[in-house]
Amino acid sequence: MKKTLPFIISIPVVLLILLVRMQTFGQRELSPPECQVKKWDLPVPLKSKNQASPVLVERSPVACCQGDTSCLDQVLFTGENTQLPDKKILIQAIDRSLGYLQTSNADAAYKNYQVPGITRDRVSKSLQRFRQLLLKSKSATELHAAIEREFVLYQSIGKDNKGSVLFTAYYEPLYAASRIPTAEYRYPIYKLPADIESWSRPHPTRAELEGVDGLQASNGKLRGLELFWFRDRLEPYMIQIQGSAKLQLTDGTQTTVGYAGNTAYNYKSIGRELANDGILPLEGMTMPIILNYFHKHPQALNVYIPRDPSFVFFKENFGAAAQGSIQVALSPERSIATDKSIMPPGALALIRAPFPFVKGSGEMEHRVVSRYVLDQDTGGAIKGAGRVDYFLGTGKVAGDRAGVTVSNGQLYYLLLKSKK
Repeated sequence: MKKTLPFIISIPVVLLILLVRMQTFGQRELSPPECQVKKWDLPVPLKSKNQASPVLVERSPVACCQGDTSCLDQVLFTGENTQLPDKKILIQAIDRSLGYLQTSNADAAYKNYQVPGITRDRVSKSLQRFRQLLLKSKSATELHAAIEREFVLYQSIGKDNKGSVLFTAYYEPLYAASRIPTAEYRYPIYKLPADIESWSRPHPTRAELEGVDGLQASNGKLRGLELFWFRDRLEPYMIQIQGSAKLQLTDGTQTTVGYAGNTAYNYKSIGRELANDGILPLEGMTMPIILNYFHKHPQALNVYIPRDPSFVFFKENFGAAAQGSIQVALSPERSIATDKSIMPPGALALIRAPFPFVKGSGEMEHRVVSRYVLDQDTGGAIKGAGRVDYFLGTGKVAGDRAGVTVSNGQLYYLLLKSKK
């Protein structure tokens, strides 16, 4: 989950690779040639980046070019890699957003929402109508045609006022854990301190809370707040980055943990710190490369983890799925995290970008795809109109994919056309 207290947001894995030099989405030519990415960019130029611009710009849906299947959300109807179509997963995500939109939290969020024309009522009616069309449509082409007739898009201006959005991904890791400390399971995650609101500012840093080796918390403010213990120091730290985890316990049972709160510090990327020290090159850095380095040099964890002053606390969720910031369960590949200070919570969106997929051979390949998603989460690294974090699910494959997801694409919100 990516939810946080008001002063900071839980941190996605992507900050470790955020500064990597990326191949731009505009360099990928689609087929046929008239379907190149410029068609997906904002249709009208905006003011310079130094001048005030709308965060979302209304535009017509993009018509698919003949032969350009990347324009369509095909997996809704055909599945992926022999898997069944995931229309049911999207409908479930829609229903969760519809439930959220009936809450007082949604009412408060939309009363303060700044983009003209986007209201809670319009977002809710748009979700309801899209759900009807999704159930009725027999193909991705039929669904797209219906959207062209009935919807308008609100496109994010992106990081460059041209619509370019940086996409990264996060997931729910699966780790072995113990409810009690043992010689093997030594590194804990912690419950939220009941008195954290009364802690003096600045809050204690990570090093002050748990020591440089991650084993000294029992001597300070976190004594007695241990929730679960892990074998590898990197594991509880990765849970803090992801914001949730599924745990396989030593007694044979499983459970889940989710975000409960955090200290008042911004996250500091240990991947960036490795690059600053000349340990790893910034060019081409990915999560697998970072993890491989620490697996080969575990002693370096005591050097780099303490450099991140932020600290995240957890609660046991007893098997419940990872939750987003709007307090609904996240849906694999159908939930996204955005900056909720500017983007509409719970709304239906279309994302288009290159994402990694595992082929039947086990190799990873990047493909440009379009996906309908629900905006249900937020994150500490997800700031501004040019950032989206894509939830990929639970476990190793999701983690492998998330670790190499970093690409440029576009973000659009779908709203029913206004009645004249």
